[in-house]
Amino acid sequence: MSTCSVSKGCFVFKPNPKKRRVSHKKAKDLRKVNEDTEDSELRFLTCQSLWAQIRSETEKIQEDLNKQLFDSLVSFLRRSHSEFQEKTTEWTCRMKSREIPTAALVLGVNVTDHDLTFRNLSEVLQNTVTPYIAFLEAKDCPGIKNLMQKLMGQLMNCNVDVDSLEDEDYVQVSQNRVRCSMTSLVNWYESVTKKTDSETPSKKRTSSSTHWQSPPVVVIFKDMESFTTKVLQDFIVISSQHIHELPLVLIFGIATSPMIIHSLLPHSVSSLLCIELFQSLSCKEHLSTVIDKLLLTTQFPFKLGVKVLQVLINIFLYHDFSVQNFVKGFQLCIVEHFYSQPLSVLCCQLGDAKKRANSLSHDQCENIRRLPSFRRYVECQVSEKQIALLTEDNFLKETMQKLLEDLNAYHENYISVLRCLHVFTSSLPKYPLGKQIRELHCACLENQVWETKEYESSLQLARMLNKSDLETMLQQCVEIFVSSSENEFDKTVKKLKEFLTQFQKLEADAFQERDVSVPSQKELQKKTDLYHLQKTLLELKESRRSKKLTKFEMLRFEVVDYIDSLVRNYLVPADHKTLHEIVYFNTASVLREHLNAAPRIALHTALNNPYSYLKNQALKTDGGGISNKAPDICIVYKLHLECGRLINLVDWLEAFSTVVMAGEGPNADAASSDQVDDVIHARFIRAVSELELLGFIKPSKQKTDHVARLTWGGC
Repeated sequence: MSTCSVSKGCFVFKPNPKKRRVSHKKAKDLRKVNEDTEDSELRFLTCQSLWAQIRSETEKIQEDLNKQLFDSLVSFLRRSHSEFQEKTTEWTCRMKSREIPTAALVLGVNVTDHDLTFRNLSEVLQNTVTPYIAFLEAKDCPGIKNLMQKLMGQLMNCNVDVDSLEDEDYVQVSQNRVRCSMTSLVNWYESVTKKTDSETPSKKRTSSSTHWQSPPVVVIFKDMESFTTKVLQDFIVISSQHIHELPLVLIFGIATSPMIIHSLLPHSVSSLLCIELFQSLSCKEHLSTVIDKLLLTTQFPFKLGVKVLQVLINIFLYHDFSVQNFVKGFQLCIVEHFYSQPLSVLCCQLGDAKKRANSLSHDQCENIRRLPSFRRYVECQVSEKQIALLTEDNFLKETMQKLLEDLNAYHENYISVLRCLHVFTSSLPKYPLGKQIRELHCACLENQVWETKEYESSLQLARMLNKSDLETMLQQCVEIFVSSSENEFDKTVKKLKEFLTQFQKLEADAFQERDVSVPSQKELQKKTDLYHLQKTLLELKESRRSKKLTKFEMLRFEVVDYIDSLVRNYLVPADHKTLHEIVYFNTASVLREHLNAAPRIALHTALNNPYSYLKNQALKTDGGGISNKAPDICIVYKLHLECGRLINLVDWLEAFSTVVMAGEGPNADAASSDQVDDVIHARFIRAVSELELLGFIKPSKQKTDHVARLTWGGC
């Protein structure tokens, strides 16, 4: 571009959009380069191995957390079943009143986790209680006939077409049509149980040794709140009439509150249910356990940076309360870290990491020298060592092994001291550093926690704790440090035990101080004149002002100062440690891009550039062109971007027809052209209707044959 001019002036050069595209291409090429590095296969295997361990641990956590709940449900089913089998007096009374044993299972608002819970519950019940389990969802049961079809189809292991109309009252079972009724279900149950009873003892032991004799029929309503009142009423009333013939047990999956049962069902129907309440673990407690087992441990070398962890926690707290989605986000972080970080090959157990560090190539050593944390480390060394680190690969590998050992020791020390600090701060008024350990963990990762106002206020409150609380906290800290694998805390444990011994000795001293203070109070009780009384009171007041700290207060200050010294030594933020980039994933923007919903942007991208999603070469266009191969809604959308506030439908149709007909030849018969016009007209109407449904346009009353545009800007 020429800048020659007769007069002096200011010349503006607009940025070339092609250069921006090149920069995006470079970023993609960098990822391709990372993907093609020599250690890509080893990184992939390491990532797979790490995720397999974490998935196994999460399954174990889920099993442990649900164990108490499932045991309670099995016990409830056992009581209900035994009463039916033995025909006891209680069952006879219930049979007369036609009550159905019902478990109200309150699972919480984290609906996305309910499927996994019910799946695990089904496995437990099938392995220990009964093979006859049916899952019912509101979307499949709009009426009682659909419900019975689904119920019998699942219990009899047959496929049912819910949309069929002509045989709606029947299901196909082994080439026989069975009517969908409770009587048919009772007859089927009697035939199945008789067949089981008539089997030989050896066959019984091999086939159904874990199941009970005459096992109950369990019907699980996964989303009870979504069922219509009439469907539930009809099913409960019908089932109650056959409860003496069929050991039916209902399980209501509830997301909100048990009161929803009485809101949906009138008293005449709810009185037919013998309800027992079961409460699952809170999703917040579940998340705390997951973070404790996956992040605050040295079992897994991979760690999350503070911004990434805050993104995952915010999505959990403000969107879905889903622990499963949190774990999936954690999995995404692992995959992204191993994909984008070439040095993640060292993100493994310490022994393997040292072996791999010893066999690094020259290019990988150069990658290490480029790390910001390693640069800071080199700058702090003497000049001879700086030269060796930057030029000699062997010396670098030896130094790296020591740095990896230091990083591993840092994590072990960090976790122990973090738990100790949480013991002190979790019981303080108003929780300055948070009630949950995850909040304290984020505060320590973000910056030097001892420099924050919240930490100072926590120390002030800790200096006012009473003796019993301090003793309890010190005992918990001793247990934490004893369980640590580091020998570095031996002196710490010894010091904390000394504090406990000193607290126990203070009780005798406290009794002596009380005996000394009694005579001074007796002097005030003697008869004296006003002048001497005032003088004595002033002296007492002055003595209280200049009162020295008691032994307990001095010891309490000493304990808090010692905990403060541990925090300053061991709770250094992770980004201050050398080589932290190897094990920490800090790219929160990538995580937000994948997890934070931005439907309008995605919709604009899909409609404006369908190639970005469909990857069809025919849809590629240069600049702002419109391909006639694109879907109709994409053509209509790009044309509407060129219009103003009101869009003339006739002009819009003409432009649409021009784009669509651009690829066809000019020769066409009159009859065929009329048919083509009708087809194009119909396609245009459908595309405009879809655009209106998506919220981009709406009908306008200002002008006939016009629609109003609802969005502005790029999208």
